[in-house]
Amino acid sequence: MRRKPLHCLLGVAMLLGIAGAQDPAPGHPRFATDRPNAKLHPLPKEEGVFHFVVFGDRTGGPREGIAVLAQAVADANLIGPDFVITVGDLVNGYNDDAQWQQQAEEYSRTMAALRCPWFPVAGNHDLYYRGKDKARTSHDANFERHFGPLWYAFAHKNCWFVVLHSDEGDPETGERTFGKASAQRMSDAQFAWLEGVLHRARGADHVFVFLHHPRWLGRFESADYGDDWERVHAALRAAGNVTAVFAGHIHRARYDGVRDGIEYFTVASVGASLSADVPRAGFLHQMHLVTVRKERIDVAALPVGAAIDPRGISGQTSDDVARLVKEFRPRPVGRVAFSPEQDLDAECTVELRNPVGRPIEVTVLLAGRDPSFAAQPDHAHVTVPGHATGRLVLTLRRSARPLDAWFAPPALEVRADYLGEGLRVSLPAVTVPVDLDVALPEDTPAEEHALLLDGRTACVAVDGRALALPDGPFTVEGWLCGNDFGGRRGFVNQTESSGFGIFVSGGKPSFLVHVGGRYLTAEAGDAVLRAGTWQHVAGVFDGEEARLYVDGRLAARAAGRGARKTNRLPLLVGADPDGKGRPTSFFAGAIDEVRVSKVARYAGGSFTPARRFAPDADTVLLLHLDRAFGSLTPDAGAQRRHASLVGAAAFGPAAGSSR
Repeated sequence: MRRKPLHCLLGVAMLLGIAGAQDPAPGHPRFATDRPNAKLHPLPKEEGVFHFVVFGDRTGGPREGIAVLAQAVADANLIGPDFVITVGDLVNGYNDDAQWQQQAEEYSRTMAALRCPWFPVAGNHDLYYRGKDKARTSHDANFERHFGPLWYAFAHKNCWFVVLHSDEGDPETGERTFGKASAQRMSDAQFAWLEGVLHRARGADHVFVFLHHPRWLGRFESADYGDDWERVHAALRAAGNVTAVFAGHIHRARYDGVRDGIEYFTVASVGASLSADVPRAGFLHQMHLVTVRKERIDVAALPVGAAIDPRGISGQTSDDVARLVKEFRPRPVGRVAFSPEQDLDAECTVELRNPVGRPIEVTVLLAGRDPSFAAQPDHAHVTVPGHATGRLVLTLRRSARPLDAWFAPPALEVRADYLGEGLRVSLPAVTVPVDLDVALPEDTPAEEHALLLDGRTACVAVDGRALALPDGPFTVEGWLCGNDFGGRRGFVNQTESSGFGIFVSGGKPSFLVHVGGRYLTAEAGDAVLRAGTWQHVAGVFDGEEARLYVDGRLAARAAGRGARKTNRLPLLVGADPDGKGRPTSFFAGAIDEVRVSKVARYAGGSFTPARRFAPDADTVLLLHLDRAFGSLTPDAGAQRRHASLVGAAAFGPAAGSSR
């Protein structure tokens, strides 16, 4: 009876395991518990299970591919297979004897670090000769002297492993090529040997076959393997116990299914060239891990570098990395003055504080969507010792040109590696906005405009780390015209168990400020906001109480005092930040004239709000929200902390009822 496809076997095994859950019999020799009604799945049979690993091609790629092979060896040592089989192209070849020997020795030195045996398959790079002797066509003798036979087989735990030679050449001309079917035929001698081995292995649980070229593909891209594999497959089928065939050569993993009970796998690369960077589709450096049981095999493709030695992750390493993820916060030093009408050539410095005792290696490079900015050098490196602070400097450059729709402030991408004891750990990259002091044009549209928000993705954001709002009294205010107040809606917010903000959820505005260890909240008792109507909302904290005003009338108040708890999150207009600064609770409608002041501007029961605010000495932030310059809308305050557009934020005529 032929074996079923692997995925079918796995599904059946899972179903059987679930259905077979049972109470372990008291005193069962393989279970121990004194708990009543202990439902456990039956254990698998106590029979031999083993693993082997298949490496793909090493050569045809960059010189540094040998390091990929070394990493694959380290991974295999962690997995601990019984042995490794590599499916050919061990050396770059296509050369003379001296060069071939150097490459073969390099490969063997790298593989010598394996803690298990390994077995080679010969590939075209290993065999094709290109040298002074024009009569020679191959390195066959070199390969057999250095690596082993061109075809052979061995037995292990009642399984047989058969290595074939797929590059014997044209029997008439001796030509070596995988581009012609005439050169891709198995000789009668090798075929007779194969039949003999299959006969000898007739009692095996499994027979596995390995070769370099995936001959079963026939004509494939630039290759022409002809139809000779049909003869080989017929012999494998007749044997009745051939389980799988593995090949390489094409530098990408693929599975060609089950034919007559035989699975066909192609392994990708361990250092060879890759024609694409699509790991999930098999274009990657990887190995196949095969688990063998009497009744089935399981096969997994493991990316090179994916295996991790848990013994290398000490408690100190774990704690250090956790702290770095939480506390490593590169910051720009100083502001970079920039005027679009002038060439920019200014140093940009980022400070790197290492909060742990081990060193970190840091790389900084220019990021951002605006291609008009460049950096010299394009990246910089530094190693920051434990509990020390380092700096990196890039020179930021831009030729004078008007601002266009692509304009956006540049940012720095900071990549850091934790250097543990014999272990390097890459941390998540951090993006640091360049603190750009840009002079934006001050002209305004002839018609009154406002910020238009869709209630789903749109808002504007101000870098909260740079918002110089001192502790003590302050005012946050603005004009809004809502389309829909249903659900949770943010107006102007920097709240996250800290900070301050105004919400307009359900048409009932509320002003929150975190002082004295808690939120002080002034919330309107009724829904006082009306859809389609321009209204002014202000929150005032004077050090003694929080007050909420709607259209200049006092709507709510709450007494409280204490130091204000701040955060480094962005200040969002038209949303509320989550703990990572991402916008939530989007406002739907239009917003205009948002101002933050370092003074309690309004007191008493009523006042008349201005239609357009003017900056003064107490202004911390003033967004007229009339227009955008690329991704920025101007701050008319002295700090020029311009706001960035997020999502579908746009500007247009201030529709709705008159303010």
